[in-house]
Amino acid sequence: MRPRHTRRRVALATALVALSAAQALGAAPAGAAPAPTPRPASTHSATASAVTDAQDRAARDIARSLGDSAWRTSLRTAALASDDVAVTPLAARTGHGPHSLLADADRRIAAAKGLDTKVGPLLRLRLGDRSMRAALTAGTTPWVAVADSDDNAGTVTAYDSRGRAHRLDARRTPARPVYVVDIDSSKALAAGLDVLRKELAKGGVRSAAPDAPVTAPANRAAAAEGGFWTTKIDAVELSDDEEPWVKGDAEVYTLVTGFGQDGKVRVDPVDMPYLDNDGTVYRPNQILVNWSNYKYDLADAVMMEEDGSTNYHDLAVAIAGALLTITDQGAYIPLVNAVLDAIPTEWWTDDPDYVDSWYTLAQSDNGTYHGARGNGWMTVEPYFVQQF
Repeated sequence: MRPRHTRRRVALATALVALSAAQALGAAPAGAAPAPTPRPASTHSATASAVTDAQDRAARDIARSLGDSAWRTSLRTAALASDDVAVTPLAARTGHGPHSLLADADRRIAAAKGLDTKVGPLLRLRLGDRSMRAALTAGTTPWVAVADSDDNAGTVTAYDSRGRAHRLDARRTPARPVYVVDIDSSKALAAGLDVLRKELAKGGVRSAAPDAPVTAPANRAAAAEGGFWTTKIDAVELSDDEEPWVKGDAEVYTLVTGFGQDGKVRVDPVDMPYLDNDGTVYRPNQILVNWSNYKYDLADAVMMEEDGSTNYHDLAVAIAGALLTITDQGAYIPLVNAVLDAIPTEWWTDDPDYVDSWYTLAQSDNGTYHGARGNGWMTVEPYFVQQF
């Protein structure tokens, strides 16, 4: 599930600016949000290269290790029993397989993504498609491929047990079973959002912890009423888009932005781990905006996707650098464009993926609202959180 289309940043920014101008509050005051200077292209390129290289080496090491019949059997049993296999711990438990090589790959991936290495093993392995189960069960030795982050790739490289590379059609599921080496995006996102929050705070941008309980500040009038208002997501759906068989589910999160009670810009990350498949309506009853955190009755939401090569430290620095140029003018200023412009141009090729955005969400919004990009919709309603 990765609802993406070709990125054309200039055209996208122009369209979003036009759409923002059509919103109820109109355009932002002149000079309120100076265009930030894009960060160098080399940083993300290095991150993507490091992550891809570590995964590719892991795929080759796993493929070569399948010559060990005991390890091959253990991995086959695990792959048939679960959609995802934590391959590094499995190698450690069984005493077979390239455990030390996989552990090293895990450390290099965490470092490249700006995560604490204490996050633990990130590599996972899965069968490329359910149609491969019969051949795998029958004992066919699988090839091993990497979940390429490029949606437009026409081919996939897979390795056999002798280390030889084979090119497979990315859009046509092969008959031969293929193990796909991927990153545990759920674990990476949870750790990444924590890094994002901490780095935003270091940069001067307030941010609630991704897993923080929804509470109201003590000085809010709502607290005196025994509760506070929020915007709750009743239903959400992302658009359908064809995906290569080699790619699995991704993790979606939303950056809610606005002006805090102190008049300074804030960003609150909201994890949306249930958004596994496009074209599916999810009914999460999830709180998206805690209005007690905001000065104005308006906020923006930018939906993103973790896809493997995101360096959360760099992402936070880029966003903070852009948002801190915007000051409270005594009226709400849309922040979507600032967030999008903060992301270096080359990141739009795949990671972190921009899914959609919602301008000027209000506390009173009640109904279905389509994103500015036309790639998704949400049905929301005001929801009062009653305090005990």
